[in-house]
Amino acid sequence: MFEQFRNSLQGKKVLVTGGAGFIGSNLCEALLEFGVKVTCLDNFATGHRYNIVPFLSNTNFTLIEGDIRDLATCHAACKSQDFVLHEAALGSVPRSIKDPITTNEVNVGGFLNMLVAARDVGVKRFIYAASSSTYGDSEALPKVEDVIGKPLSPYAITKYVNELYAENFFKTYGLNTIGLRYFNVFGKRQDPNGAYAAVIPLFVKKFMNHESPLINGDGSYSRDFTYIDNVILMNLLCLTTENKEALNQVYNTACGERTTLLQLVELLKMNLAKFDPEIAKVKIKFGPNRNGDVPHSLAFVEKASKMLGYKTTHSINKGIEETVDWYLENL
Repeated sequence: MFEQFRNSLQGKKVLVTGGAGFIGSNLCEALLEFGVKVTCLDNFATGHRYNIVPFLSNTNFTLIEGDIRDLATCHAACKSQDFVLHEAALGSVPRSIKDPITTNEVNVGGFLNMLVAARDVGVKRFIYAASSSTYGDSEALPKVEDVIGKPLSPYAITKYVNELYAENFFKTYGLNTIGLRYFNVFGKRQDPNGAYAAVIPLFVKKFMNHESPLINGDGSYSRDFTYIDNVILMNLLCLTTENKEALNQVYNTACGERTTLLQLVELLKMNLAKFDPEIAKVKIKFGPNRNGDVPHSLAFVEKASKMLGYKTTHSINKGIEETVDWYLENL
């Protein structure tokens, strides 16, 4: 699908932090297909070894087990790299509300360590996972990059601080950065287990077990659910763009479509019921809204389209179909 990037990426050296995680492992896989020399840095706090097992026999793949909270580890990982794709972070709004200190240590302290290491070794471009949570209490729809509100959770604060640090490192040290505000990414390898599992893999697992998934609120909250291939495309565009004006910017990384949680549930049930008709009969449970949740999220993606040539590869319908197929084979 991304064959147009092969010539410009082949032989390059790219560090993927959090490379054993959901998004990181998908990025590693895509890069390896182009002959990129990929280094994965992960401490396996939220990532999984099984995500990178297929890559371990590839001579272009190097695993460094370490923590971004350790500056020496960051320096070692960044050494001789052309580019950094920084995906390592502690995600989840509820996790950050329960433990804001660790979230800050990883997402702010670790991020700063990576910026310093990338600056010190002369990395050409530092592309990092920002977040749509940065829009905070702004009620404007769609979300436009230069109009944000106040963050609603410790997690959102950390991701906004990332953007501030990245901008400062360009202005102060000349380190080229690009931030990608991810909007509710889903797809293969997203973990359905654990206390902070994302909504789509969690709901898929519940349905496959004929258990009722729990919707927080009345189901009217909406999200711009974004299939993983759209995220891979944005990262590849950022790695290869020759448009200097596209650097040192922040971009929405999304579909530009809004789906309510009730619509999402029906879409999942419809796709899963093709393989197990009993799933269509599973009822939904409703609970209270979660603290720190943004009611509605919809991205304006015209900036990415104009500056990077971004065009979505998958709508939510197509993405859900491929995601369900993957879970049916792997759960």
